[in-house]
Amino acid sequence: MIPDLQSSLLCDDVRQERNGKFILIGLFDILAVPSYPAAFHRLCIVNRWCCGLGDFKQRSRILKANGDLLVEGQEVPLKLPDSEATATSVEFFMNVRFEVPATYWVEIMLNGDLKLRYPLRAVKITPPPPHTHPPIEGTHPA
Repeated sequence: MIPDLQSSLLCDDVRQERNGKFILIGLFDILAVPSYPAAFHRLCIVNRWCCGLGDFKQRSRILKANGDLLVEGQEVPLKLPDSEATATSVEFFMNVRFEVPATYWVEIMLNGDLKLRYPLRAVKITPPPPHTHPPIEGTHPA
């Protein structure tokens, strides 16, 4: 029985507690940086599968706006021993370089079939001007 992809999240980092819970750090909804090209030291894709039965192979990738491959993970084996089991995969992508602001695409494959595709917008932001403090009343500027 083919599993359902319960969730797929892109974040900065993932930790796992002793009790097995995952802690996701820095969830991305967009990539907002002041200049391009922009390199991200680490990106993580966390996928959670459920309601399946058997052995499967997952692969995650990020595509450029034109459909060309930006980065692709290794095949990740998933084992769901019964239909109530879940499987969580965490993939780390190191030194990912986004050349231009655009809409990139995250794709999640299972046994070679596309299961989920979602946009990842990379935008250029203008950094705020440096904050200057007004002089405090009764003091003289230096």
